[in-house]
Amino acid sequence: MRAVTLGPAGTYSHRAARAVAEEVAFRESVTAIVEAVADGEFERGVVPIENSIEGSVTESLDALADREVAVTREIVTPIRHALLAQGEEFDVVASHSQALAQCRSFLESEYPDVGQEAVASTARGVERAREDPTVAAIGHPDNANNGVELQVLAEDIQDRSSNATRFLVVAPVTERSEAGGKTTLVVYPNANYPGLLLELLEAFAERDINLSRAESRPSGRRLGDYLFHFDAEAGLYEERTREAIEEIERIAENGWVRVLGSYDTMHVLY
Repeated sequence: MRAVTLGPAGTYSHRAARAVAEEVAFRESVTAIVEAVADGEFERGVVPIENSIEGSVTESLDALADREVAVTREIVTPIRHALLAQGEEFDVVASHSQALAQCRSFLESEYPDVGQEAVASTARGVERAREDPTVAAIGHPDNANNGVELQVLAEDIQDRSSNATRFLVVAPVTERSEAGGKTTLVVYPNANYPGLLLELLEAFAERDINLSRAESRPSGRRLGDYLFHFDAEAGLYEERTREAIEEIERIAENGWVRVLGSYDTMHVLY
């Protein structure tokens, strides 16, 4: 099976993708990954969706709302960040914006005068550190000797030891399954009135379905217009889930409901 994820090699996304595919290719953005799967170029894509410190990855939410794909699995993995550089003196720390945010306290305490540079991925930051001695990177400690050797100046620099990221495995829409203990859907009601969100939530609550995530994102059509992402802890094989979705489709009759499918969770340790 061929999968595509955020590159270059060595990203946390790459580590997650290796749990589902032997052959892994790379793209520079989540949007490009989802498009490649939707267009049939790859059988699977692996995208970060949520971090326990910084919350949801908004580019992933928007990409899943914009293209027709299915979700076939979620992968949860702990995140271990290290500070990597050619030497102890540097002017800039480069990494993915989420990684920089996850290490905010460490950077403010230990390197308050060093600049920060957001790049496409943690591995891209490591590449910058290998190319430029004035640049340090934040990434997995194994990346220090994956190519031109870097020094590991500090390990486990994330603000919280519980730091973990959740990835979704996306597939062509024909791969959508009703089996699994969790279901993801995106809802665009194309409406705005008092109690709208409450109606959507009650469709789940009245059937004793817990939501592990409920989030709004701008639709992009007009200011104040939103769509909603829901992760329900129930499978499409369950009657209560199908009933809840039927009610949501009624509420969103002027918009649309996209059911990405049901799936199970894989925990991957590094």
